[in-house]
Amino acid sequence: MKKNNITAKKFACLFGLAFFAVQVNAQEQITLSQAIDSMLKNNLQIKQAEFSERLSYQNLRLAKATLYPTLNANASAYSLNGRSLDPTTYQFANRSIVSAQGSLLADVTLFQGFQKLNLIKQNKFFLEADKNNTKKVRNDLTLSVLSTYLQVLINRDLLKASEQQLALAKQQLSTEETFFKVKQKTLADLSQARSQVASAELNKTNAQIEMDRSYLFLAQLMQRNPAEPFLVVEPGEQELASINNTYTESEIYARSLQKFPDILLAVNNRLGHEKAVSVARGRLAPVLSLSANLNTSYSDNNRLVTSDIASYQPVGVVENTQQRVLAPSFNTNSISFANQIDRNFSQAIGLTLNIPILNGMVSRINLTKAKIEYENAVNTELLAKDNLKKVVAEAVWNIQASEKKYKSAKVTFTSAVDAFTVMRQRYTVGLVNSLDVNIAQTDRNIAEFALIQAKYDLIFKNKLIDYYLGNPITF
Repeated sequence: MKKNNITAKKFACLFGLAFFAVQVNAQEQITLSQAIDSMLKNNLQIKQAEFSERLSYQNLRLAKATLYPTLNANASAYSLNGRSLDPTTYQFANRSIVSAQGSLLADVTLFQGFQKLNLIKQNKFFLEADKNNTKKVRNDLTLSVLSTYLQVLINRDLLKASEQQLALAKQQLSTEETFFKVKQKTLADLSQARSQVASAELNKTNAQIEMDRSYLFLAQLMQRNPAEPFLVVEPGEQELASINNTYTESEIYARSLQKFPDILLAVNNRLGHEKAVSVARGRLAPVLSLSANLNTSYSDNNRLVTSDIASYQPVGVVENTQQRVLAPSFNTNSISFANQIDRNFSQAIGLTLNIPILNGMVSRINLTKAKIEYENAVNTELLAKDNLKKVVAEAVWNIQASEKKYKSAKVTFTSAVDAFTVMRQRYTVGLVNSLDVNIAQTDRNIAEFALIQAKYDLIFKNKLIDYYLGNPITF
């Protein structure tokens, strides 16, 4: 009967493991490349940067459009009542007049202190700056995904190590209980083993919490629903074997100057503000423009006089004889709309020169502001290059230090495992007490945790070098 119970327990255990394996396999597995791609596709900060880039492109189109001539058409029609001046005949009339006018005006700037050309160049540089700002946002978020992704791997390995350490602690407790029952160990030894199990369970709980937290942060970076579980794929052994720390500080810095978006952003901003100074200076120059227009008009008061005399109208008297003076009144015919449009058609062309003399010092103040903004952009570029030089130097030092730390952690962990194994063997034959075993187990746990941290720290520092070199971040 007892044997059947053991068999049933084994079957239940195997079934549980199989079910867990199916659940794990059912979860989506996310590689580092997929995590980065998901972030780049869905992140709102990147979309916001892309909006700024699109606006800069439209500003460039507007700057180019100012080179084209302007052409505007105007048409108007109105009714005049009472005594009013007919705008077509320039005569006063005491009747209702219907009038219409139309014009076509073209204007082109011949010279404006090269403002328009410099404005186009300025907007080109600002567009490039916004493009590099988008790349900068992408790079920064990619680095955040890398850091969080590796933190998930660290916490997952720490959880596995905590589970293994808990199993070892429980095994040690079982041994202590067996020895205690046969009175070979004291209650103090048993309590020490129970305390070790409690500490291991606490470590496991903390590791589980940290792993869940890092998964949450990664899901948020990917704009993914945290309620949908997924697993991250850890790097292969070749990732550590392929680490290259032979790059020199000067080599990485020289390559970063050509590719790193933070630098290109600062450079293009500086060039854009340099052209802004030229634009502001151009506002002090005279403006020469060429204009031309076509005009025509219509009025129903505009009539054509015929040769037929309709009547004579008195217009005065002779002073001495008091004889009336008569003036003939001719017959008139209305002029059609088409004929008036043709007869009243006129053209004009001319040059206009506008010389700025005094405009409240606005142009000169704007020129001074543009120069200050340019100097600030130059300083910002110098700061960006200086900061890059510092972080590159730190990255080179860090990868060398991390590699040494990882090698040392491997040796320490191997030694701690050997020491713990020997201590357990000696404890079994009564050569050491339970306190010595617990100390050896604690040393082993600490060494394993340190090795896990050192491993992923080395991978991160290596990827940081790729980040500054402009290489793709993946494994």
